[in-house]
Parts: sequence; C-alpha cells; structure tokens
Amino acid sequence: MTTQTKENSTVSDSSSLAAGLGDVAEPGSPIRLIFVDDDDHYREAVVAELVEHGFVVDSFADGAAMLDFLATGASADVIVLDWSLPALSGIDLLPKLRRKGVVVPVVFLTGRSSPAHENMAFDRGALDFVDKTRGVPILAKRLRLIVESAKRPAAMETGEILHCGRLMLKPHVSRAYWNEIDVNLTLTEFNIVRLLASSVGAHVTYRAVYDCMHYEGFIAGSGEDGYRTNVRSSIKRIRNKFRAIDPDFAEIENFPSFGYRWGRTTQQYAA
Repeated sequence: MTTQTKENSTVSDSSSLAAGLGDVAEPGSPIRLIFVDDDDHYREAVVAELVEHGFVVDSFADGAAMLDFLATGASADVIVLDWSLPALSGIDLLPKLRRKGVVVPVVFLTGRSSPAHENMAFDRGALDFVDKTRGVPILAKRLRLIVESAKRPAAMETGEILHCGRLMLKPHVSRAYWNEIDVNLTLTEFNIVRLLASSVGAHVTYRAVYDCMHYEGFIAGSGEDGYRTNVRSSIKRIRNKFRAIDPDFAEIENFPSFGYRWGRTTQQYAA
C-alpha cells in the first residue's frame, strides 16, 4: 500500500504523533514500513520492490506529509529516510521525530555514503545507514533484522534490570543509567554497552562490537578492516555521553588492535 504526498501539510502535537507507534509487528505479520524520498520515480520503484519482499509500505515525498500521516495515529515498524528531502532534510527530520515522541527505528537510504554522513546519521540516532547502490534486497534484509531484533520474548517484557557497578541496564526499554542518571544512548549504543558490560573484564573484539551494531559478517568502510573506524566513532560517542554525567568515567578500556573491554575491576555482572 502506498500513500500519496499531501500538499500544504501541517504538523500536529507530539501526543498525536506518538499515538500507535512503538509496537513491533507480531511474529509472522508483514513489516509496516514508512518510506520517504522526494524522487518520484525512484520512490515508486523501491516501494514496488519492497512490496514484492513482503513489506506493507506507506510512501511520501517529504517529511511534512509523513508527519501528517503519523498524526492520524498511523503506525509503523520502521522508517526509511532519504537524506536530501525538500524543505526539511532527512537528517534534520530525525531529531524532530524524536522530540515529538516518535521512537520508531529510523534507517537512512542515501547516496551520500561518506563516513562523515554515516557518523552524523548515527549521532542523530539512526539505527542503520544504507547506500542506495547496495540495492533493495540488501535494504530489505537489514530492515527485517532491525524489526526482528525489536521482537522480544515475553520473559524480556517483565522489566528485567541488569547491574554492573554503577551501570544499570533496562533491556526491555533499551535504556542505560550511570549513577541512576539516564545516559540517553541510542538503541545501537545501548546494544554496544550491553555487549561490553555482559563480558565485564573480558576483551570484546572490534568485529564483535560491529556485528552487534549491524549483523554478523557485515563489512563497512574501506579495506577489510574498515569497520574499525565505525566502531571507534561509536565508542567515542558513548564515552562522551557517560562523561557528560561523570567526567571521571573510564570503564571502557581499549585493547590496541583488538577491541575493548568494560571495567577496570573484576566487578560481577548480575541481574
């Protein structure tokens, strides 16, 4: 299903935008996707291919039309944004969505594939960044992985809380707290911290960190080990967020040419 762009769109309040959002698809049900791209021919072609892959798609040519759609109480499992949108660019639309209470995972599908653009996307809270040249089949696989990762068994919905020294993790809402203060991590950053803290005192490889950011075997950047640049950038962002709360934070230690570990002591990780 596709929805045509609306002219002279208006934006409703955050409570309206948040309505109906955040619930993941039931197992076996089609993934509900919002796709925003201002190139009419490209948008129609990609939507048609995504529908063939089993997605239910609502498509728009600009952010304002998408916001109007969400304001009606419509729901989605994932949002795909182009970077270069008219009036309000995709990279500026993302934080606007978050301020309005829209917590649906966001993926950038763009021709701007430089490391600077990718880093900015992750800084703003995007869950993935896909070059248009990768093709729709790769995009479809990544979208399914993102939505599947959001599906948790009932045991994970009961409010499980994990502690590691001054770190507290709430996996059911993907929130991390340091000294009882929300660190305000993105979902990807939370997954990295959880991976490191679950192996406190043990070294975790660059590859393992990057696999939890994307999926096992994925390669990004230039050269066979280009993914390390992405991992270092993510770790830097995470450290800065913790240090904004605690300037003496130093729990994430680097092991040169190998990876990282959580903890300067042999603290235990327990529920």
